Amino acid sequence: MNLVNWVQFAWDLTKLPDADLRLPDHYQIAPATKNDEKEVRRVFATAFLLDPTWNPAIRETVQTIQPWLDRAFAPEAPTCLALRHGLRIIGAVALSTDPLADNHLTPGPSVLMEYRNRGFGTALLNASLKLLREAGVSRALAITRENAPVTKFLYPKFGGVMLGAKPADLLAA
Repeated sequence: MNLVNWVQFAWDLTKLPDADLRLPDHYQIAPATKNDEKEVRRVFATAFLLDPTWNPAIRETVQTIQPWLDRAFAPEAPTCLALRHGLRIIGAVALSTDPLADNHLTPGPSVLMEYRNRGFGTALLNASLKLLREAGVSRALAITRENAPVTKFLYPKFGGVMLGAKPADLLAA
């Protein structure tokens, strides 16, 4: 049984606007390393568990994002960005740089609750879309919950367009 109404977003990266988003000096977005994996997974888990939008369907959500995180830290193609506040990882996004992927933000920008509403999700999304464009992706895709705040406030940024319901083959088993 699917409790989450998933929707898909798309960005035309050939028309990605140049956004000069500067973080305060003590914040940094950089590739996550294998040594960061445990902390990055904790950030995703905490961000989803403590968000009332995701919590009612956390089991389905975890079943969906777990394989994506496994691929993000696979030795052959690790791609994950970490948002750091000093030495602490406070946000992250996992990416698929495969141009044919049906989900490039796997999962999308996630920020710990105490750091939200400060533009960090926007900065992570911007960095993600730029990295995908540099990797040769011309059309980025992402999925999210239909009523999640990112659907209204984050994913429409940088030209993001909701395509509608997520294809059935992407749903968790």
